[in-house]
Amino acid sequence: MRWNLDDLPVFVAVVNQDGISAAARELGMPKSTVSAALSRLEGALRLRLIDRSSRSLRVTAEGEAFFRQAQLILEQAREADDLMAGLRSVPMGRVSVALPPAFNLEVVAPRLPEFRARHPGLDLEIVVTSHGASLVRDRVDLAVVVGSLEDSELVSRSLLEGALIWVAGPRWLADHRPGDTLEDLRAQIQACEARYALRRLPVEVRGEAAHLDLSRGVIRVNDPLAVRRMVMAGGGVSMLPHQYCVEPLAEGRLVEVWPYIRLSRASARLTAVYPGRRLLSPRVRALLDFLVEICEAHTARAARAPGSAVNRS
Repeated sequence: MRWNLDDLPVFVAVVNQDGISAAARELGMPKSTVSAALSRLEGALRLRLIDRSSRSLRVTAEGEAFFRQAQLILEQAREADDLMAGLRSVPMGRVSVALPPAFNLEVVAPRLPEFRARHPGLDLEIVVTSHGASLVRDRVDLAVVVGSLEDSELVSRSLLEGALIWVAGPRWLADHRPGDTLEDLRAQIQACEARYALRRLPVEVRGEAAHLDLSRGVIRVNDPLAVRRMVMAGGGVSMLPHQYCVEPLAEGRLVEVWPYIRLSRASARLTAVYPGRRLLSPRVRALLDFLVEICEAHTARAARAPGSAVNRS
């Protein structure tokens, strides 16, 4: 191996910061030192990792491949350093997580002061996104994903598995008759999460398999809290994860309807994922344990709430 391991953090910073100047600021180095390290690494590898000009920077295909390996090497080096420094009982350093917007806002954010007080040595970075699984290899240590997990290379830990329920606002129900058939339900759906806007959305009507066509005539939103707000404002009926309806149901701002028309529980499942080939560092373990703890508390709170649907699905 002719390249220097000390140049890896510099290369990773250039890619992450999308520029040599930004990487120099992040690392606290002169710009010339960063540029020299990048050139030295490319010379040793005999490959162009980054195409750069005075105005732009573009990572080459070879650079993308090397970046993924560099991330893994640095992660393993940090884990080894943690182990040898005896940090197993006191997690320290940077830890990053990708969270879906609604989960972050409703479940995680209210408990962040507690996490900070419990782990003052951890620098937590939260990336709010609906595409966490695609980031977990290169950019974040851990991700929380919604729905079924397809990537078999990722280790998973279930966090929340609430029911999907049909809800409407009291103002809407005061002016409309809900009806009792699948056709009645479809006529009153004005918006839904984009993931459910399918031509054949599977449902069960009193135990019998059926489907809904939500591919047309509905507003599609990639945020369940936006759908919740619309429904509470009188915008028809929609399906929502029960974990995001506990308080509005208890306060009467939402009403559950059509309890006999059920949707798959897997659609509302929240799962923590991380790469299986990595050791679970003390930093990541502390974060994962915290997420499991607050989700268990959230589930217990939802089960005690008036009108809970958790045990009916």
